[in-house]
Amino acid sequence: MPINFHDEKNKSTYATRNAAQEWLDFISQQVTVNNKTIADIGCGGGIYSRAWASLGAKQVIGIDFSEHILKAAIDKSNNYPQLTFQKGDAEKTGLVTSSIDIVFERALIHHLTDYESNFKEIHRILTDDGYFIIQDRTLENITLPGNQRHLRGFFFECFPWLIDIEAKRRPTQKQVEDTLEKSGFKLVSSQNFCETRQVYHSFNALEKDIQERTGRSILHELNDDDIALLIKTLKLHLADQTTILEQDYWNIWIAKKLP
Repeated sequence: MPINFHDEKNKSTYATRNAAQEWLDFISQQVTVNNKTIADIGCGGGIYSRAWASLGAKQVIGIDFSEHILKAAIDKSNNYPQLTFQKGDAEKTGLVTSSIDIVFERALIHHLTDYESNFKEIHRILTDDGYFIIQDRTLENITLPGNQRHLRGFFFECFPWLIDIEAKRRPTQKQVEDTLEKSGFKLVSSQNFCETRQVYHSFNALEKDIQERTGRSILHELNDDDIALLIKTLKLHLADQTTILEQDYWNIWIAKKLP
């Protein structure tokens, strides 16, 4: 069954990693972060909220609709005085009109049924010429073949029926770009991006992550027997790896608010 973001047992699932260096480098090349006010909508456990703060943002506001997940984000962010968290959702953030320089949404829009309501809310809270950055997976990203770095591909090879679930929720480039234009944005770029998700120094560490379904909402569609089979499949492919470097494939849209 789908992940329950409001269940306390899932509160830390999106708080355990750090943003990869290639993500930090990519963002620094795309926008000026220093002295900017950033909103991280659907911030989860604050992994990328903390990353924005580390890049020199003046203020970062993490927004999420789950109180339990926000508690985990706050607990992990004690050393970031410029970072605050508050409850809100994609269509009603609770943020002041024209108060945000950059809005970031990572792995959020595939959970939404209505992009337009979200995008209009982002247009409202952005300053003139503010930037809207969306990072999410398209079905093309999802269906890339599995290999020793793209582990997610093995999920779908092992359980092809998961592709049907993803097909119903994953955005297409056209959907995102048409809705951005309709909502008052100018598309600056749309590009594929490969990001290191995690480095595991043993298969046991990866196995624990899979068993706990850490940071992977799609694995909540599998029962415990399915998870055991997936771990067995991954072990067959990764048996000779002493270090497992897992990468994820994304699409990143960068758009600018039109006056």
